[in-house]
Amino acid sequence: MAFIEIRDLTVEFTRIAEDGSEVPGTRAIDGISLDIEQGSFVSVTGMNGSGKSTLAKCLNGLLLPTSGSVCVDGMNTRDDDKLWDIRSRVGMVFQNPDNQIVSSIVEDDVAFGPENLGIPPLEIRKRVDEALKQVGMYEHRLKGAHMLSGGQKQRVAIAGAIAMRPECIVFDEPTAMLDPMGREAVMKMILELNAEGITTILITHFMNEAAQADRMIVMQKGKVLADGAPSDIFSDLEMIDRAGLELPPLIELREKAGLPGHILTAEDLAAELKRMKDR
Repeated sequence: MAFIEIRDLTVEFTRIAEDGSEVPGTRAIDGISLDIEQGSFVSVTGMNGSGKSTLAKCLNGLLLPTSGSVCVDGMNTRDDDKLWDIRSRVGMVFQNPDNQIVSSIVEDDVAFGPENLGIPPLEIRKRVDEALKQVGMYEHRLKGAHMLSGGQKQRVAIAGAIAMRPECIVFDEPTAMLDPMGREAVMKMILELNAEGITTILITHFMNEAAQADRMIVMQKGKVLADGAPSDIFSDLEMIDRAGLELPPLIELREKAGLPGHILTAEDLAAELKRMKDR
């Protein structure tokens, strides 16, 4: 059984008519089915309005299906009695860290999640310190959150998720508001967390980030347009164009130079160039 099972998921947002009644509005997710395996790293991408962020919010019950189901470790998000267990297993990191930081002091903010889980105080202290060290923010633990940069705030938000010891973390556009250095630092942390065995789901419109996952899902108008290894996804240039996406610069270079399709990273390119030189 997959860690997350999505079956015929549909999410519709209603709107209010002039007479005050609710009427069907936008269908953000349109009957998709997916399995997410434990320990995997999956990226989900697509243009604005493709449904990728709506999907992210369904994975721990922040949004409930209009029809269909989402099950986490066998627990249905529609089951109110299981919602707390689901959210302890699936952590969320959002695009804007200011929307996620709830305390004025850094270490208090990281402690907020474990406190709500009823973790004993000594264990909370240990988790907070470990999480802050893991994201490189331990020396800032007594600072006010308002004194941090955007990248530092995002690290604190990630530490808050880590401190809850989830089995899965969903990152919903976590680098969208960061500069290139901040994006690189956050991606490094995401890769490290996945290497530790945490199931990782990255919602992103940055193709170079999506390419670092083991599996890539492309969405369009609430449906899954493509699902596969990044090397396969980026070999389908017609689909990429149809989805309104751009190739990462390195892959665009690969295509123009006629290099093999497995090249996704600078390391892949360096290895291929060395191989060609040694032939």
